[in-house]
Amino acid sequence: MQEMVLKPQLLSFRSWLWASATISSRTLFIPWDDAGCLCPVGDLFNYAAPDDKSCAEGSHVEGHEVKELTELADSNTQRLTDGGYEESSASYCFYAKRNYKKGEQVLLSYGTYSNLDLLEHYGFILSTNPNDKAFLQLDIDVNISNTWAKDLLYIQPDGKPSFALLCALRLGATPMNLRRSLGRLAYAGFLLSNENEAIVMKKLAKRCCMALENFPTTVNDDVSLLSVMDKILNYSTCFDRLDLAFCRKEFGGFVQANGLQGESLLDTTLLSAKALRSLERWRLAVQWRLCYKKILSNCISYCSKVMSEMS
Repeated sequence: MQEMVLKPQLLSFRSWLWASATISSRTLFIPWDDAGCLCPVGDLFNYAAPDDKSCAEGSHVEGHEVKELTELADSNTQRLTDGGYEESSASYCFYAKRNYKKGEQVLLSYGTYSNLDLLEHYGFILSTNPNDKAFLQLDIDVNISNTWAKDLLYIQPDGKPSFALLCALRLGATPMNLRRSLGRLAYAGFLLSNENEAIVMKKLAKRCCMALENFPTTVNDDVSLLSVMDKILNYSTCFDRLDLAFCRKEFGGFVQANGLQGESLLDTTLLSAKALRSLERWRLAVQWRLCYKKILSNCISYCSKVMSEMS
């Protein structure tokens, strides 16, 4: 920074934070520099979560378009990605996985990020994210859990446990003297027995219920809280003290942290730009915890369905 002879205002910690956030959220991968590169236009695309369907959609383009895409890129699996540096053309190339109509926004995938990843690195979350994950504290035998990396033991958005988590739970519910003989079946993804599956589903559902009960707010509380936040951020006058009453404790902390008066929330014109930014960040946090709770709720429903089908 000294060698660049930057102006004093660009040498502040605040400026460094801005630069650091820009690099972490805007740069694109290149093979010769760990910091990545800034690509004009390339950093303007908004995010779309990747899924299996997007890969299949490429087969619906016209014949001449297929030829065009093939000529643009090597005939390998790199078309499963939305962009990358092409050494042959010495340029960063982007690829659409489907046909876009005039006026539509082109969305690109940055990777298979969970909502927590997106929030940490890019400052937003998706209301529907097929790659979201909910991690849950479970008592699994150390010898079993060490078979998989921790980030593979999670619950999917639809409530189903991941392959690794289900396998670990099934083996954990198996008597020690049978684990070796039944291990290959578990690792292949097979149901070991109805009794074993019932134990697994009951344990998983119970843990999800405990986690939800330990939260200071419920799913309905968070939905109502987000509704009030949206009204405040949209400068709505369609709410009053009754809207704030149910979440007074949380709003009380927000008011105190931003040096506000309680009544100022009823008149959004009194909120400073700093307070509004703080409210927007708080809203993202509430959105994330709501998504997490919904995954746990979906898991309880999934477990109940499995047990019902076995009975």
